[in-house]
Amino acid sequence: MEVTCTGQKQQYKLCQSTLCPADSVPFRNVQCTLYNNRPIPGSSHQIYHWVPFYGAPNPCHLNCLAVGYNFYYSFGRALDGTSCGPHSDGTCINGQCLMAGCDGILGSGVTNDSCGNCGGQNNSCVHIHDVFRLPYPSTGIFGYKNVTRIPAGATHIKVTDRSRNILALMSPSKGYVINGNWAMSRSGVYKVAGTEVHYTRVTASHEFLEALGPTDEDLYVLVLFQEQNPGIEYEYWLPKDNYYNMQRDSQATHKAVDFVLEAWVRTPTSTSAGDTAKEQSKKNNHPNDQTDCQQCMQFKGRSQRKKHYCQSDFVIRGKILGQKTIGQETRYDIHIKHVYKNKFPLVHREYIWVSNKCDCPKLKDHKEYIMMPSRHVNYEHTLNRILLTINSYVRRWSQHEDYQVERLSRSCRTSS
Repeated sequence: MEVTCTGQKQQYKLCQSTLCPADSVPFRNVQCTLYNNRPIPGSSHQIYHWVPFYGAPNPCHLNCLAVGYNFYYSFGRALDGTSCGPHSDGTCINGQCLMAGCDGILGSGVTNDSCGNCGGQNNSCVHIHDVFRLPYPSTGIFGYKNVTRIPAGATHIKVTDRSRNILALMSPSKGYVINGNWAMSRSGVYKVAGTEVHYTRVTASHEFLEALGPTDEDLYVLVLFQEQNPGIEYEYWLPKDNYYNMQRDSQATHKAVDFVLEAWVRTPTSTSAGDTAKEQSKKNNHPNDQTDCQQCMQFKGRSQRKKHYCQSDFVIRGKILGQKTIGQETRYDIHIKHVYKNKFPLVHREYIWVSNKCDCPKLKDHKEYIMMPSRHVNYEHTLNRILLTINSYVRRWSQHEDYQVERLSRSCRTSS
């Protein structure tokens, strides 16, 4: 008695796990060239040269375009294993375009679950979904605020903000990755934590972060407040083992988060008396209690001077008239005595901000400096100021330094 089995009689599985070399000839091109210098069946003795044509209805027919002519010809089915197109993940089998499942079998339809398991049922991981609702700070101080820590191992990450506030992303190994240090990042793909993070700013009041994961280190989501917070929604999937470890070590985790953010985030920290931590420190006669800070960067040499001159928005000689601490930022009152370069208008008295807890670069009252700051304008143009970062070029003014900077105006134009 003959027994008929159910299901397909044949299965096809992809066996190539690596991409072909960049200089290799695509398989479809090879098939088209086999008909070079041969007449089309049933036509005259005219011969042609052929290249692939991808505009035909069936992508798994061998459609080839005659070079130098405005027509294509179908030579029947493309051979099994031919790619369905230059931007397709499908493979042609028996004239049909089939997609491989996560099991490698063409046409199986098996996919990874949210935990990253092929054919899984989402039962080996936990879905984390929450909304960050901290209100806009009553002090009105601009600064970064921690939203959440996304632990290592997370998959299917999505963070959405529907306001004029600005999302930022950082990692312990790289520091700021997106929208850090008061600078706006472009929409695009950013590689961090072993995955690709897709950042999109749809409008001035809608932005989101997405990553497939899994991540190989923690990620920190922050927000730079510009207005009241309507809620920042975030979600991700985390393997159960990671989740239970996170719950068990929650106290230690909070300490680790505080340590990382203290090292990177420029955010005022409130004390019980209502003053910022930096202001409280000064009241306690410790104006520079910054044990985590290293010595400020010192720039030497013509190459460093030239690089910063050409890249900065302003190059000025200024005298420090005074300074004021606002949150963990320092605002310097500057008398501009000479302008070497300016991309934007300046007046004789300007405020220049140093936006980091280490007060780098350090400027002393009544001293003159040559400074190379940049203009900082936020996305919505509600904040417009002159900014010195920890990497900005600053040197005490001297006749020698003045001479060297004056020479750079010609050198910079030549190199550009």
